[in-house]
Amino acid sequence: MTTPYPNTLIFVDFPTDEPERAAEFYRNVFGWEVEPRPEGSFYRIVPGQNFKLPDGTQGPTGNLHLGITNVANRRPHPDAAGLVPRHLSRDGHTVRIWILVSGDDDMDAISDRAAANGATELWRHHYFAEFNGFNNAFQDPWGNTLVLWTYGGDEPKVPDGWTQE
Repeated sequence: MTTPYPNTLIFVDFPTDEPERAAEFYRNVFGWEVEPRPEGSFYRIVPGQNFKLPDGTQGPTGNLHLGITNVANRRPHPDAAGLVPRHLSRDGHTVRIWILVSGDDDMDAISDRAAANGATELWRHHYFAEFNGFNNAFQDPWGNTLVLWTYGGDEPKVPDGWTQE
């Protein structure tokens, strides 16, 4: 019996009521390429290069894409007016995205850029043993949570002053 090929995640959208500002936020904070597709309604985020091979070179597998979607009229939708409700959900948790921080960048530098561009810091300097990772987190100006992640390595050393679980 052949194992069926699994369904594949291709996009995660960040909901916003300010798509142009959100596009600028993600360009400024992460240095990501952001493409209007179509401008004002949806923006495709291309977050980096292809996945790396064990030797450190880029492999043939492209990165996953993210999107910025305008809650006033999320596309695609069969009705030209879009789907209701047409506002952000601000009374609870929204999407949470985990970002593996490049060796060419720094969690604290990203957190600083995010705060300078209107994000709310949720925490810094935490170690999560279950997945062996160091992390910071912030909420973007539209309520989406981003967790910045670096791998702890074979024998992680949690720095003094860091929280851990």
